[in-house]
Amino acid sequence: MTNKILALKYRPQEFKDLIGQEVMAQTITNAIKLGKTPNAYLLTGIRGVGKTTTARLIAKALNCTKNFSIGEKCNASDKCHCKEIVDSRHMDVLEMDAASKTGIDDVRELIENSKYSPTSAKFKIFIIDEVHMLSKQAFNGLLKTLEEPPPSLKFILATTEVRKIPVTILSRCQRFDLKRVNVEILCEHLKKIAQNENGKITDDAIKLIARSSEGSVRDSISLLDRALVSQIANEKSISEQDVREMLGLADKSKVISLFKEILNGDESKALGHLKELTNAGLDARNFLNDILEVLYMFSRRINLGPVEKDLSNSELESQMIDQYSKDIDMQDIGLFWQLTIKTIDDLRIIGNENLALEMYLMQMIHLKDLDSIKETKDHQESLNDNQNIFHEKKIDENLSETDIPNKIKNQLKSTDQIKTEPIKNLTNEVNQSKIEIKSFQDLIDQSNKEKEIELKYDLERNVKLVNFNKGKINISFNDKLNKNFIKNLSEKLLQWTGDRWIISLSQNAEAKSIYERNLESKKILIEEFKKTDTAKKLEQAFPDAKLIDVVEEDK
Repeated sequence: MTNKILALKYRPQEFKDLIGQEVMAQTITNAIKLGKTPNAYLLTGIRGVGKTTTARLIAKALNCTKNFSIGEKCNASDKCHCKEIVDSRHMDVLEMDAASKTGIDDVRELIENSKYSPTSAKFKIFIIDEVHMLSKQAFNGLLKTLEEPPPSLKFILATTEVRKIPVTILSRCQRFDLKRVNVEILCEHLKKIAQNENGKITDDAIKLIARSSEGSVRDSISLLDRALVSQIANEKSISEQDVREMLGLADKSKVISLFKEILNGDESKALGHLKELTNAGLDARNFLNDILEVLYMFSRRINLGPVEKDLSNSELESQMIDQYSKDIDMQDIGLFWQLTIKTIDDLRIIGNENLALEMYLMQMIHLKDLDSIKETKDHQESLNDNQNIFHEKKIDENLSETDIPNKIKNQLKSTDQIKTEPIKNLTNEVNQSKIEIKSFQDLIDQSNKEKEIELKYDLERNVKLVNFNKGKINISFNDKLNKNFIKNLSEKLLQWTGDRWIISLSQNAEAKSIYERNLESKKILIEEFKKTDTAKKLEQAFPDAKLIDVVEEDK
């Protein structure tokens, strides 16, 4: 065992050794103890999560001479079948590689052998690995035997691509899906192996190996084995940088810094970062996958807000994501994502990977510049069409034209509140049944009634009310407000009330949206309820429960 590779040396010998598959292991163990084993098992999952290992463990549990139900164990001195099963030399446990034996003739031979009783063990077991590689005729040949095999015969099928298996086969098997192993669990497992092998490796290096294995236990142990061999040769502790150089991975913080230059449109600095990474042994495909991961983190930050730190990001990387996410939106992320995937496909036909990556960066910078060019063009067109509108608006007396941010100016300049044809057309179409809007809440309710969902959403979440009077609304708003909000609101108010309304803007930073006020009220209500005797009794009765809302019962 000392000369074996680590992936074989630390292959699980009992169900309890299967990391990350506890539920599946317990289900199979209970079935064997109760004697309710199926005719055929189907084990699915990605490479390296334990499909073949689980198949052998099932074979051992079914044929072991010890009493499996009470936890008896066999050892090397016992005349047991387990040792031969582990070494793949037991006559009654036959392993077949469906990738090399795909035809009906191979399956016919297997079916003929299934008619004979086991020679020494309790069950004859056929383990068919990569079963999805069988031909259609071979699958059809297995159907009858899978459904009604001899009492002493069991099938164990393993595959990485369960979708290629016919439904007729799936319906005759008891299926178990082996899931990817969590990074934290992999890290603990790799630490134990490193300690047993007297290897010197840092925690950050182990985390990087666990992330690079993508949930595969075998891949992670193989990478650790490779790293420990280099450590023995160099007689030094393995760091995260050593693992990155070994795998051809870029430092994620450097990738994020490169991405920042792309967002800034600085082509020379972006290419400089790329050259630095390339000289450090960067693998092109790994680099593009790192870009996809960075894009995912940006989208998560934009849509979900600050996310708690996990093993995948360091504190520095999280700070960089928070800072740079302000310069990108979901439209850019979608374009960058598609371009990155296309470049990964292009690497198959492009001989010089460095040229492909440089062209990729220049295309990304060009895509980012397209938005700024379009915004400049749209702004100029809006300015030409509405050059007299801004001065006709009644703006808050505390504001001057130079004090208003560009985004607010664009709101006003793109708003046809007074002298535009759409408003004239609306005036002719307003019917006789007009409504009266007396408060801001009335406006929200009317938007909801008229199914103006986008307008209602902006009024509740993105608009901060400063003052409300009949015919005039004074507001401030955040950066997420729809660029056509003022235009839409003015048109709807004219349509609903028959009067023209003035929408003025304020820089009141203390104003809060309806949504923010409701959240504050909800928080105060929850804090007050937590002080009551009822809340204390609930906490004692349900210590793991969390109070998230308080609702008054209708009488």
